[in-house]
Amino acid sequence: MPATLSEILLAPDAQPQVIADSLTLIDAELADKSGISGNALKLAYKTVSSFAPGYVRETVASLLPEAAVRLQPFWADFRIAGGAEFGDYLAKRGEEVAESVLSITDAWAGQSDKALVVKAYRAVRSGAAKHVEAALPRLGDLVFKHAG
Repeated sequence: MPATLSEILLAPDAQPQVIADSLTLIDAELADKSGISGNALKLAYKTVSSFAPGYVRETVASLLPEAAVRLQPFWADFRIAGGAEFGDYLAKRGEEVAESVLSITDAWAGQSDKALVVKAYRAVRSGAAKHVEAALPRLGDLVFKHAG
């Protein structure tokens, strides 16, 4: 039996579905957004999707290995604690988990050669933590679906 999230989520039979589920999660989170910051996120996403079709899928696929590594300590603690809902567990540690996840995209933005995408990311980064925290229950459900 696989021991780590990397082994579970990146397994050849699981990874394509994890990526598809991640894209569904992104779409659901964006649909729930409103207000100025929500509209900024939607605009950034639309801009990237329009000017670089397939880029979001490629980016999710490329960031998934690091996301699995970053979520592993939380997953291990959750499993030891015997929790029932990984999404609830992540939400209770919202700020810590959000910053861990955002450190992945921050590093990616620092290395990307896609100026338009980086500009769109930087335009929404200041408010990103609250949006990531709001998505943690769904993210936890996604991980639990594949690893639980």
